[in-house]
Order: sequence, then structure tokens, then C-alpha cells
Amino acid sequence: MSSFFLPALLVVANVTGAGMIVPQVVRLARTHRLDGVSLPWAGVGIAMNLWWLAYAVAEQVWGIAPVSLGGLVLYAVIVGQVLQIRGIGAARRMIAGAAGIGWLPIIGLLAGGWTGAGLAIGLCYSIQFAPAAWEALRAPSVDGIAPLTWVLAWIEAAIWFGYGVHLGDGALVLGGGGGTVMATVILAARAVRSQHRPNHHLQLA
Repeated sequence: MSSFFLPALLVVANVTGAGMIVPQVVRLARTHRLDGVSLPWAGVGIAMNLWWLAYAVAEQVWGIAPVSLGGLVLYAVIVGQVLQIRGIGAARRMIAGAAGIGWLPIIGLLAGGWTGAGLAIGLCYSIQFAPAAWEALRAPSVDGIAPLTWVLAWIEAAIWFGYGVHLGDGALVLGGGGGTVMATVILAARAVRSQHRPNHHLQLA
């Protein structure tokens, strides 16, 4: 990749990576509806952005540091919104999501240092959106989902996949590839299920 193109891609990935959460934050603030929004996904987002930030520092992969920090802050905002809408009882599902996936990179770290941890983080990222995808497929309504969030998630994941291929970084390749697949599933579920609702009007945020 050219000396200009690669930094430009990193800027786009960081902007879309952090920015992907903004439409969902805006939608929750405006509608106070969580239909189709996975609560474990919010907890997973906190855990995985903490791990990516640690990986960026440990392996000096500084290109992923800004998006990890920005994502951490914005997922924390979503957690606050969920607690405001559903009450403190919703914390259990978010904590379960964070704990359910967040412990896996520890195994990689113990087994293979930060290289092993990176592969585990990439694997976790590839399934990070799985709770959101499952909720989009099974929830009675998907009105709470902001489509623009998942368009941006798809773009971000695709860029990290390409960046990982360029660097030969397995963590980014695994995470970016899996993230792209999960974002595709969520967008498809949102589009198909919304078409079957009367008086459908697509709202991006």
C-alpha cells in the first residue's frame, strides 16, 4: 500500500470504528427503545475495547489505539443509557456479556504472550457482534437498531481485515473478517424484518 493510502485507511477505520456507535447512542437517546438491541453486546464492547487498547500498547500497533479508546467511551455511554431505560437489573446481562467473552484472551496471553492474546482478541472480535446478530434475528421487533451503526461497523471491520493482511497480523485478519460477517447478518436481518412491518420508514439513526 502507498505511503498515503495506508494512513488514510487508518483514519477512516478509526473514525468509523468509534463513529459506528454514535447512531445507536442517538437512537436510544431519541426513542428510549431497546427493541432488537442486545444488552450483552454492550458489555462485550466494553471488554473487547479494553483488550484492543492493551494489545495496541503492548505490541505498539498504534493504529488501533484511537478507535479502541473512543469505542470504550461510547460503549460506556450505551451502558449508561440501557441502565436509564431498563434499570439496574439490566446490568446483569451486560456483565454476563463482558465476562462471557472477556476472559478468553487471558488464556492466549498465558499460553503465547501478547501474540497469543492478540489471536484470542481477534477471535473474540470476530464473534463480538454475535449477541447483536442473534438478537436482531430473534427479537419481536428491530426498531431499536440503528442501521447506520452496522454499516459503519462493516466498513471498519473490512478495513481492519485489509490492514491485517498488509501487516501479516493474524489478530486483525481474524477480527476484521469475522466482524464483517456479523455486521452483514445484522444489516440483512434489520432490512428483511423491517420490510414486513406496516408503514415501514427506514431511519438510519
